[in-house]
Formats: sequence, C-alpha cells, structure tokens
Amino acid sequence: MTITPSTSAASPAAGTALSADLFRQAMGRHAAGVVIVTLTGRSGPSGLTVTSFSSASLDPPLVSFYIGHTSSNWPAIRDADHFAVNLIGEGHQALAHRFALKGEDRFAPPTRWNHGPQGLPLLSDATTHLICQTESLVTVGDHELVVGLVLDAVFASGDRPLLHHQGRFTRPEACRQRVSRRDPRPVSRRSGDGGSA
Repeated sequence: MTITPSTSAASPAAGTALSADLFRQAMGRHAAGVVIVTLTGRSGPSGLTVTSFSSASLDPPLVSFYIGHTSSNWPAIRDADHFAVNLIGEGHQALAHRFALKGEDRFAPPTRWNHGPQGLPLLSDATTHLICQTESLVTVGDHELVVGLVLDAVFASGDRPLLHHQGRFTRPEACRQRVSRRDPRPVSRRSGDGGSA
C-alpha cells in the first residue's frame, strides 16, 4: 500500500518543523505504556523510566526504546552489554515517578529489587522482566535508539499496565476520563498560525 502525504493548504511548508512546545503538547495526547529500564553501570545499578518502549521484531525477538543524549543514564546505557526491561503495572505510579526524577537514589528503599541474570537489577514490583542483550545503537536527532535482543522473559503479577498520558502516570480509566473532559476546541498546529481556529 502506498501512502501519499497530504498536500492541502493546511500542511506546513516543506522543511519547516513544528516547534518543540507544540510537538510536546501533541505527543502528550498519545497514551504510552510505561517501563523501567535497569542495568548495572560502573558505579552500580542504574535505571530510568521509559515511555518510548516497543517491540521491534518477532524473529529475532527485538525490543527498542529511546534515551536522550543529555540523560544521566546515557553513558551507562551506551556502555552496557545487557539491560532489563521492567514492565510496570497501574498501581506503581510512585515507582515510575521515582525512576524519572533526576538526582534520586532510585534503588534505595522503598524500591524493592534483586539481582537477576547477567547481574541485572530487577524490580520486584514489575509485572514482567525482559532480559536483553544490546543489539545496536542508532542516533536519531537528540536521542539514541537502543535495540535489544530479548534473551529471556520472567512473568510476575498480572496487573494491568500503567500509562503515561498528558504529562502524568495514570490508569486506563483515568486516561479516558481526562480525554472526555478535554476542551474540544481545535488548537493551531503551528506557533505562528494565530492560536485557535
């Protein structure tokens, strides 16, 4: 199937990118699953909350996520041979928030974790652990796409997934309620278009 880009008058001029603020606002309306990537760095266990995680291939089994080059975890991710993906359930917003904070000792109490395969730190409250071997790193703008080969999967609790929507960690029901209360008026897609239509 061939997809032809729109050539309507409402489309932005070729080569002119959307502003960072409007791009962030638009992407905030996309509900994304939440995982915490953990690994062992030179200074000990390391980890970060990720909302860009996805499966990339079935054969071989590959997963991927993005990390910003300014992230304090980027050097550890760059040098790691293995990492773990901890899928987080809806009741663990505090855990996801903890691993998203800068300057936080993320593995100190009340975080519960233990050492798993390859010496990787595994979070006890995760619904599933994926043990991964770093397959490739690809620079994409100001981020790095990290691709991992899944070596093993460990299943724990069957909690429903935690989501990230409109800048907060939330449950699926709360996400739907927030959308239903949203102002239906259209918002200009470009900062120079003069505001609402």
